Amino acid sequence: MRLGVLDVGSNTVHLLVVDAHPGARPLPAHSHKAELRLAQLLDENGAIGPHGVDRLIGVVHEALQAAEDKGVEELLPFATSAVREASNADDVLARVQTETGVQLQVLTGAEEARLTFLAARRWFGWSAGKLLVLDIGGGSLEIAYGIDEDPDAAVSLPLGAGRLTSAWLPDDPPATEDIRALRRHVRAEIARTVGEFSRFGAPDHVVATSKTFRQLARIGGAARSADGLYVQRELKRQSLEAWVPRLAGMTTEERAELPGVSDGRAAQLVAGALVAEAAMDLFGVETLEICPWALREGIILRRLDHMGSD
Repeated sequence: MRLGVLDVGSNTVHLLVVDAHPGARPLPAHSHKAELRLAQLLDENGAIGPHGVDRLIGVVHEALQAAEDKGVEELLPFATSAVREASNADDVLARVQTETGVQLQVLTGAEEARLTFLAARRWFGWSAGKLLVLDIGGGSLEIAYGIDEDPDAAVSLPLGAGRLTSAWLPDDPPATEDIRALRRHVRAEIARTVGEFSRFGAPDHVVATSKTFRQLARIGGAARSADGLYVQRELKRQSLEAWVPRLAGMTTEERAELPGVSDGRAAQLVAGALVAEAAMDLFGVETLEICPWALREGIILRRLDHMGSD
């Protein structure tokens, strides 16, 4: 069947259409994206304002039209941290449902981490052994660890690249003292969780998902996305540590000129790099591998599993 996953994230609203059936890998058929930046549309009370809600409804309507055009039989709509943490989340969800007919499932941070872990496990297989999976979104950082398809530990931290950029790095390029303050904050937040994972022992394989990690790997010399899904892409901590001060010294416009960095993500790449560097350092990771599958694929895989058991 043809499935559609509608992902209302902190940065983008992304419709991924796949051809899928139980026991087979999902084959991408179509992708439709709109940059919304919900995490940056919150007011001083933490609510998504009327303009933001109107834009969200408009984008959902566009995604529904795209899904219909592509023959989607079932739509799996979900929302992550920007909607989850909005102080008016219930009102936003009700309005979206009333005006579009779409009932967004709001995932918890732990669910995000677990579903992303499932996608990584299926991608790398059992031979990868104990997996540590890192995912930097616009609103949160997810970390998961385990040897099975369901991780032994999974946490979500409010360390998304968009969120941190808005709250901590107002200048372009960012001020040195702001970079230092954000670095301290990020490391303190991640350090609190390390013990929860270290008691399970060292991972056999460390992987990362998300646009932030892909961009950091690309500017460090990894293959282009145009080279295909199956090319191995790595990010080395040594490379990342060399790039962090260089990125911090650039303007958003200059970062957007780097290979693989999109105009829409260039502003938040410094914050994302600080989170990636801290996570790799505090978890003792020298090299990680980029996983092409992430949360959307995890949602699809879980749905296919349920179909197969019906």
